[in-house]
Amino acid sequence: MNIVSYNVNGFRSALSKGLLEWVREAQPDVLCLQEIKAGREELDISGFTALGYHAYLHPATKPGYSGVATFTKQLPKHVETGCGTDLYDTEGRVLRLDYDDFSVLNVYMPSGTSGAERQAFKVEWLHFFRKYVSQLRAEGRRLIIGGDYNCCQTPIDLHNPKANQNSPGYTPEERQWFKDFLADGYTDSFRHHHGDAPGHYSWWSYRAGSRKRNVGWRLDHLLVDKELESRIQEAGLLPDVVHSDHCPAYLTI
Repeated sequence: MNIVSYNVNGFRSALSKGLLEWVREAQPDVLCLQEIKAGREELDISGFTALGYHAYLHPATKPGYSGVATFTKQLPKHVETGCGTDLYDTEGRVLRLDYDDFSVLNVYMPSGTSGAERQAFKVEWLHFFRKYVSQLRAEGRRLIIGGDYNCCQTPIDLHNPKANQNSPGYTPEERQWFKDFLADGYTDSFRHHHGDAPGHYSWWSYRAGSRKRNVGWRLDHLLVDKELESRIQEAGLLPDVVHSDHCPAYLTI
């Protein structure tokens, strides 16, 4: 199974830039999209259904904001929309698809970049999410968690770590959270496959030609339950795929 996670920064915008054509060529088995920025009634998903995908969407209540969508070729056994907490579900942040022996959790985490209030919201979310995932594991679910985490783990995950020690996405608290989250029993599929190779990013600012100069951050991750680690065949990023300010992350399991 090939799983792709991709923050498209607007579903309709990405479609206008050739997203569907890329999906037709790449043929991922599961495609987790974040920041779709629209409700189901506003999205034309006919191109995906024509390719044989089942579509599941969890838009935010606020139009043009946040939201996740998962497209899957294999019909899931169960779909869970949201995490059961209105504070977060109104922002369309979590969508879970259960298959025979694991679940794919599509997540779009808050960025915290718009100010101190949203950064505080983000930190609260991170601690909530860790508890939420722990409860899912306690129910016996083995998870693959793909999404835009809006967090970097280590200095090699962003171009200029020293200048961003306290920037949202790389604050000491967020780095500690990520360390603790992985310690709960998850493998970063990218690092599992690529080791400590530097210079691999999944998001670049639109400013100052950042993408061309590869001045970026690795914010998009596919984390895998340790029990599934031995089944990781390949994992990586696709920086040459350009429909957004992010690029896709992929995992073959």
